[in-house]
Amino acid sequence: MDERTFDRTDQHASVIGLGTWQLGADWGDVDDKQAHAVLEAAAESGVTFFDTADVYGDGRSEQTIATFLRGRPDLRVTVATKMGRRAEQLPQNYVLENFRAWNDRSRRNLGVDVIDLVQLHCPPTPVYSSDEVYDALDTLVAEERVAAYGVSVETCEEALAAIARPNVASVQIILNPFRTKPLREVVPAARAAGVGIIARVPLASGLLSGKYTRDTVFAADDHRTYNRPGEAFDQGETFSGVDFATGVEAAAEFAALAPEGYTPAQLALRWIIQQPGVTTVIPGARSAEQARSNAAAARLPELSPETLAAVGDLYDRRVRDQVEGRW
Repeated sequence: MDERTFDRTDQHASVIGLGTWQLGADWGDVDDKQAHAVLEAAAESGVTFFDTADVYGDGRSEQTIATFLRGRPDLRVTVATKMGRRAEQLPQNYVLENFRAWNDRSRRNLGVDVIDLVQLHCPPTPVYSSDEVYDALDTLVAEERVAAYGVSVETCEEALAAIARPNVASVQIILNPFRTKPLREVVPAARAAGVGIIARVPLASGLLSGKYTRDTVFAADDHRTYNRPGEAFDQGETFSGVDFATGVEAAAEFAALAPEGYTPAQLALRWIIQQPGVTTVIPGARSAEQARSNAAAARLPELSPETLAAVGDLYDRRVRDQVEGRW
């Protein structure tokens, strides 16, 4: 699989990575055997970038990755984790003392002395503009706790504030055919600054797989059940903020655009990695089959200008009004 680099660090990432929220929690049950199978299938398919967080299953996701990589010392994988959601979401909690404590915990979970990439995990908006926060992150690098740092954001405005900082290596942002605003406002600025773009929620919480109907029921512990109005965390994290009924109808139109040989999910992933300035995209997978299918999108032919235009038209007609002004 092709790899791209984060220009400010020279770290590498396969163009299709693996998001591992589902290996921790909030997507229904994924047992240890399933989780190992997902990681193995991704690695064998050429994935060299795993994204996790300290709160995914209260550390379970980080620990699962560590166990897997201990058994595969032959692999060269960049592991990115996130921190900041273990405390009440107040700007004053984003200080060096807490950063060190969270970092110590993640390093133990991951079984490493130095974390490849640590990202602030969608903190309160004022955090992105705080000199003290970036000074503290620079200290983590100077103390050789982390090799590089980045941010995960909810909005384009937050992304732009982070990109302006000289040592931010990456911005993780929701980007998919149902959330295209970052292509106009964030990705060009990141390219100019040498900041990597990690595209998350690439399938709009599975909507773009084309598998759901209005009658689809998710498990009670799945965020697609309990967070639709944004009660637990930002609404944009669930179905990219698109109303489920609207999303299902739009996803059916999207599926019809898939060229021969593509699944709808592969169409979404291929669309993302064709966008200039995107470093990697991090779909999740709950089975080895899903992990292999996601990775296979990197080897499919490029989408035609006609298909790209049709995806843009669908966004404009069905989705733009619901999401464009909010994130």
